[in-house]
Amino acid sequence: MATAVLYPQTTPSDYHRIISPTLKISEDIKVPIPVGILACQRDPLLRTLDTAVVAASLSQPAAIPAKKPAKKSVIAPAIPNDPLLEVILHDTVIFPEGGGQPTDTGLITTNADGVTWEVLQAKRHGGHAVHYVRVKEGDTDTALLAFSPGAKVTVALGQEGYDRRYDHVRSPRLLDRIDMSMHTSQHLLSALLESRLELPTLSWSLTAYPSPCYVEVPRGMTIEEVVSIQNEANRLVFEGRRVHVEVEELDRTEEKPTTVLQTGRAVGKGLPEDYTGGVKRVVVIDGVDRNPCCGTHLPSIHNLQLFLLPHTDALSRSNTTNARLYFLAGPRLITYLTSTHNLLTSTASVLSCGVPQVPERVNQVVDERRKAEKRLSDIEAELVQHLAKEIIGEMAQRGDGGLFKKIIHRTDDSGNTLGFLSAFSLAFSTLADSAQPYLILLGSSPSSQTTTSTTIFLLFSSDDKKIKEVGDGLKSKLGVKGGGKGLKWSGKYVGVWREKESVALRELLDGI
Repeated sequence: MATAVLYPQTTPSDYHRIISPTLKISEDIKVPIPVGILACQRDPLLRTLDTAVVAASLSQPAAIPAKKPAKKSVIAPAIPNDPLLEVILHDTVIFPEGGGQPTDTGLITTNADGVTWEVLQAKRHGGHAVHYVRVKEGDTDTALLAFSPGAKVTVALGQEGYDRRYDHVRSPRLLDRIDMSMHTSQHLLSALLESRLELPTLSWSLTAYPSPCYVEVPRGMTIEEVVSIQNEANRLVFEGRRVHVEVEELDRTEEKPTTVLQTGRAVGKGLPEDYTGGVKRVVVIDGVDRNPCCGTHLPSIHNLQLFLLPHTDALSRSNTTNARLYFLAGPRLITYLTSTHNLLTSTASVLSCGVPQVPERVNQVVDERRKAEKRLSDIEAELVQHLAKEIIGEMAQRGDGGLFKKIIHRTDDSGNTLGFLSAFSLAFSTLADSAQPYLILLGSSPSSQTTTSTTIFLLFSSDDKKIKEVGDGLKSKLGVKGGGKGLKWSGKYVGVWREKESVALRELLDGI
C-alpha cells in the first residue's frame, strides 16, 4: 500500500526573518556562523550546502562518568570506538543536538579529493556546531589533512539524514529517528493546551521512532478535553497556518525568568547557560504561538494531522498530579495507523472474526482463559491432596518411628511450578502425624531442557536442623542456589538436570 505525505519542496523566502537591523550572517569563511542562524535553521528543507572548514581536531574520548548519568531528554546515535574528528564548518545543514531535538546525521565531501566522510552526530559547543566525523581506516593524519582550515567541502544530510529529520519510513536502521513534523506538532499542541485549558507544558519528549511522543502537563485530562484540543489543532492544520522564524541579537538582561508552579516545578526551559552564539531565535506559528526554540521546523503545519491518544497517563511519582499526553503527527501518524490496522486485522484473523467483533471476541477469550485457570487450580488442589495422602500412607506403612526421607522429582512446564510444590508441602504438613519425623525434597524440571533451564526445589521437614543440613549440601555439592527459614527451604538449579545429579541428590539424603 502506498502512502503520500505532501510537504513543501522549498522553504518560503520569508520563513527566516532577521528582525534586528544589526544582526548579519557572516560571509567570511574563516568565521563559523553561530548556532541560531545556521543554514539548517534558516532553511529546514535544504539538503546540501557548499561551505568551508574553519577548524578540525582529533576528538578525545569522553571520560567515563563516576556515577550513573542522568536520563537524557533526547536520543543520540551510538558513537563507535573508531577515531573521530571534531570539525567546525563555516555553515552547515546538519542540525546539532539542542532544544529537545536530537542531532541530524549526514555526510561531508571534501572537494579536493572527492572523498565522502560520515557525520555520526553534531553537537553545540558554546555557540558553534561541531560535527563528529568518522575517520576512514583509522588514518587520522590523512583525515586532518583533508579537513585543513579553509578546505572547501560539501555538507549534506544524505537520504538517511533527510529521512531521519522527517521521520519517513525508509530505512530500518534508523531506530532513533525524530523529526520536524513531531517537533512542530509539539509547539502547536503545547500552545493550545496553555491557551485553551491553561495547562502549561512542564516537559516534553520526542521519543524514539515510531513510538508516540508526549508532553507532560500538571494534571490528567478528560476525554472531552483531549478531543477538543485535537479538533482545534486539526482545524488550524486544515487552514494551513504558516510557520516562520524570527532572529535577533541575544540580550541576556531581557530574558524572562522561568515560571515556577506552586508545586515547585519549573515550566519550560531557558537558554542554556553555556550558549555563546549571541542569537535569540523565536519560532512563530501564525496566530497561534511564539516560542523560543533552536530546532528545525516545517514552514507550515499543513498536512500534519495531529492525533492525540485519547487518555493521559498519570506519573508514578507519589507527590505529583502530573500526567503525560501522547501524540502523533505526519509520517509517524501514518506509520502508527498502518501498524495498528495490521495488528487489528491480524488479531481478527487469529480470532476468526471480523475487525468490529475483535473487542467482543477478546473479552470472550479472556473470560474463557480465566475459567480454565480456575478449573486448573481446582484440579491441582485435588491432586496435591491425593499425592499428600499417598505419601503419608507410605510413611505410615514404614512405621519404624525413624526419619522418613523421600525425593519426588516431577516434570512440569507450567508457569507456577513453585506454587504447586508449595501447595503439596502445605497439604502434607497439615495431614502428617506430628509424632513422625520426616524430610521431603520436591523437585520439578521442564520437559525440554537446555543450559539455561531452571529446575525448582522445595525442601520441607519436621526438623529445622535437617533443613539447614540438606540445604547447605544442595548448595555446596550440586550448585543449587537458594535459602530458607524454619521448616522450609527453596532453591533453583540452572542447567540440564541429568541422572548424575539425581544420584548425587539421593546420596545426599542417604547421608542424613
